[in-house]
Amino acid sequence: MNKQNIAIIGLGRIGSAFLGAMLQKKQSINLVCVAERAETPAKSQAAASGIRIASLDEIVSMGNAIDILFDLTGIPHVRRELREKLLESNNSHTIIASETVARLIWSLISDADLPEIEGRKTGY
Repeated sequence: MNKQNIAIIGLGRIGSAFLGAMLQKKQSINLVCVAERAETPAKSQAAASGIRIASLDEIVSMGNAIDILFDLTGIPHVRRELREKLLESNNSHTIIASETVARLIWSLISDADLPEIEGRKTGY
């Protein structure tokens, strides 16, 4: 089975839960790196697990080495910035998966609920 190379951007409440689940799914995915500006428990967990902590620019520079970028920041301008940077780098391979996609995946792999953040926009 080919593993999907993924990156997670945003390690707050939702990103933290998603990171924990992805760390347990190592047989089917390769968690290449994560990005988080703040010092969160999930950022420390990723580092302790040997996952590279990278910036958005570093992730974009990885090109086709990243199949799916999970943007779990909930910040529309971050998603827009990611789309623009991928376009500028001529990367037509990497997919940006929004929180909506992460929630779908979560519902397939877990009976628990991901945190709900009031007022958060989850669309593309």
